[in-house]
Amino acid sequence: MMDPLDILTHLDQVVPYYQPIFSADEQCIIGYEVLGRFQTADGIVSLGSFFHDETIPEEFRMEVDQTVTMKAFDQFLYAQDPSSLIFINRDANLLMLDRGEAFLQMLLRYKEKGLKLERIVLEITEHNFKGDIQQLGHVLTYFRTYGIKIAVDNIGKESSNLDRIRLLSPDILKIDLQALRTTSVSLSYHDVLYSISLLARKIGATLLYEDIESSFQLQYAWRNGGRYYQGYYLSEPSDQFLPSDFLKERLRQKFHQFIQHEKKKLQTLYDISEQFQLKIGELLAKHKKIQDFNELISLLAKELSDCCFRIYICDEDGFQRSANIFKKDEGWELQPQYYMKNWSWRPYFLENIIRMRSRKRGILSDLYSDIETGETIRTYSYPIDEHHYLFIDLSYAYLFEHNAHLS
Repeated sequence: MMDPLDILTHLDQVVPYYQPIFSADEQCIIGYEVLGRFQTADGIVSLGSFFHDETIPEEFRMEVDQTVTMKAFDQFLYAQDPSSLIFINRDANLLMLDRGEAFLQMLLRYKEKGLKLERIVLEITEHNFKGDIQQLGHVLTYFRTYGIKIAVDNIGKESSNLDRIRLLSPDILKIDLQALRTTSVSLSYHDVLYSISLLARKIGATLLYEDIESSFQLQYAWRNGGRYYQGYYLSEPSDQFLPSDFLKERLRQKFHQFIQHEKKKLQTLYDISEQFQLKIGELLAKHKKIQDFNELISLLAKELSDCCFRIYICDEDGFQRSANIFKKDEGWELQPQYYMKNWSWRPYFLENIIRMRSRKRGILSDLYSDIETGETIRTYSYPIDEHHYLFIDLSYAYLFEHNAHLS
């Protein structure tokens, strides 16, 4: 690691590098993140560890940060694309030492030189901040009055607090995709990112996926609400700006592949849903004289043994009107203890009841983890009549066999 004093005494060797950020809607570069670098006899080295080292005095880190930012602004003033966004990282703890006053004054000086503050995106890391989150929120709200945008970064990397993020009300959420480098990413990780995407939608924030290092990660970002993308797979940091359409054709081709794959997957799910619509309709017609729900699900279980592991019936308010019939080894077992349990608290339960009632058609759920077995499953639900609904839990083995195991 470099001696901090070497950096402080050679500020002329401190330089900004720029990593492009690409958009999904226009497939072009919409901005750059400014990164600190240091010129040595052996080449360029990152200043990331310098900025994150809390043993280095605050004023040292702030001075180097300011040097990088000002050199970047000087170049952005004369860049070919006067509309590109400029992402500036700031340690929220250092920013709040003077409530952001020095940073704002620097921006205002560059505004006088012609730099539009609407281009500035201030990046902070929420989970590193040790002060009063409400005070930080007030400062960021004040910055916004000047047109400055706010981004919260490294979401998904560490224990980000969604309530704190909501309080800061950022314009952009930067989601770190480092965890997707491993092949064994847990379903809970995907669920966390899904929760973040829901939060973004609620607060009107744009999702930016960073650390994209493969086509798979880019596809994941595209499929999970990402409007902006950044990472070595797209472009490494450089001391030069690139043409805004640098990857336009390549991104168009990639997105076309993603769209085709997604349409194929959706068609598979639609076909499965249609098959169940016909099959369950035929089975219920076949057993229409059966009045006892436990007898009905026992008969259905025998005919659906190849695809499901649990069947039950609920009324329109979510109260279970049958036992569960549960597949154990090669046999089926009635579980009467589930009679009259209520499931209306489950996400989308009542919404799906209304959809089934109005359309008079069954619904195939999204993928989720079963509470009792922990298995990744889908549920097919079907309206028996205006007041009763059949629920069939499909096994992962069946879903895998029919290419319906992907979220």
